Amino acid sequence: MIKQILGRIPRKPSKSSQNDAYNDGGVNGIGPNSINSSKSSNSGSGNSRTSNGVLAPLSSKPSQSKKPGQVGPLLFSGAYEALPSFRDVPSAEKQGLFIKKLNMCCVVFDFNDPWKNVKEKDVKRQTLLELVDYISSVNSKFNEVTMQEITKMVATNLFRTFPSLSHEKKALESYDQDEEDQMLEPAWSHLQVVYEFLLRFVASPETDAKLAKRYIDQAFVLKLLDLFDSEDQREREYLKTILHRVYGKFMVHRPFIRKAINNIFFWFIFETQKHNGIAEMLEILGSIINGFALPLKEEHKLFLVRALIPLHKPKCVSMYHQQLSYCITQFVEKDGKLSDTVIRGLLKYWPITNSSKEVMFLGELEEVLEATQPSEFQRCMVPLFRQIGHCLSSSHFQVAERALFLWNNDHIRTLITQNRQVILPIIFPAMEENARSHWNQAVRSLTLNVRKIFSDIDQELFDECLATFQEDETKEKETQEKRESTWKRLEAVASSKSLNNEADLVSRFASNAISTSQKPRTTSGS
Repeated sequence: MIKQILGRIPRKPSKSSQNDAYNDGGVNGIGPNSINSSKSSNSGSGNSRTSNGVLAPLSSKPSQSKKPGQVGPLLFSGAYEALPSFRDVPSAEKQGLFIKKLNMCCVVFDFNDPWKNVKEKDVKRQTLLELVDYISSVNSKFNEVTMQEITKMVATNLFRTFPSLSHEKKALESYDQDEEDQMLEPAWSHLQVVYEFLLRFVASPETDAKLAKRYIDQAFVLKLLDLFDSEDQREREYLKTILHRVYGKFMVHRPFIRKAINNIFFWFIFETQKHNGIAEMLEILGSIINGFALPLKEEHKLFLVRALIPLHKPKCVSMYHQQLSYCITQFVEKDGKLSDTVIRGLLKYWPITNSSKEVMFLGELEEVLEATQPSEFQRCMVPLFRQIGHCLSSSHFQVAERALFLWNNDHIRTLITQNRQVILPIIFPAMEENARSHWNQAVRSLTLNVRKIFSDIDQELFDECLATFQEDETKEKETQEKRESTWKRLEAVASSKSLNNEADLVSRFASNAISTSQKPRTTSGS
């Protein structure tokens, strides 16, 4: 009986249920660094801070729950007002105000509608600017709670998924569009300040790397790398600077960052061939490769062979070729023995029908050859100058012209001169044909200059190559004449046989006609 009476008495709500009520509808952290909202209350002002950092009046009614399927940061339905400035509070309260402002900036607004929440957007931007100024002037080490709140705010604002629809609609021709046609991030007025905040936090001497690595962890780095696919050039520039600072400050993450970039390259080369941030990643890698210690690790050599060299394969290589060429040249300058591997890799992916891409390859080849030692040059000069010979005889004048410009480089001309006994016989036919019959006057004049270089250095070898070329030309003419005469004989035989066959057919037809006409007569006579 007593149990029944007690069961009818309303129970006192538990603390956990109250907390759930106040936290429902707040901001959830995005990505792997999702951090549960804080559950502290501000007893001095009589307000309760929700999980998105907005100060809301304390009420016995729980806030509205999320709608089913609603994901990501939510805008709190209460008031969104500016907090006091750092100048207006004592030094002892600045740390707490900093945390409150961080939580306040966890609200993410919809920028697709420029007229929506205009006042609140301006309040948030001013708050973000205050945070940037504060983090630049702080003179004490950031503690663990502060780092947790910082990474939470950064993750909430930056980490997002780009719409896949635009990627599906975009073909490879989109890489040729002008900068004016590039899509710009509508929320850039807020994102820019958040990126600046993150950059100053990472670069700050008050950020202890040993403590910060718990929050700027591998999952955080992966999310940063995902953002490189942004279509906004301004965002990719910030990401490039921030990731480079992260690589320099957090030594524990260095192998992971290189491996993650490697995986992105694999996915780009062999799967999608669509990514907006390859040039920026290569720019970071150029600085990283420049700092590699000697001798190079096997891991770095494999990265060159498996990732960097195959990056010459995609059609959109022109978008990042300058950065790629720099990375390749850095490897050759670090270890001269890699020049043979690089040159053979270029020959493997050498374009056949794309003339503009072929001109880019010739430019990169010149940079690689400039750092190549004679011993390594001799290992690859035969297949290399076979390809250069094809370029010399190209009907596209820019390809032939760019190949002839190789002789303007003193180091390359010296390498060719030292190995002229092998090289000149390979390229002589192409040069001779250019000098005689190429349609472009500039190509003909450049070819004559190269011929003069060889004749001045070794007239005897030049005469031998010329005699060999003339003999081959004579043999080719004889072979052509024999081929034509053989075809004429075959045509004559074929025509004579056709006439004989026609005569045979006529005689057979006549005999058959006579025999058929005689058969009825014998029948009637009988």
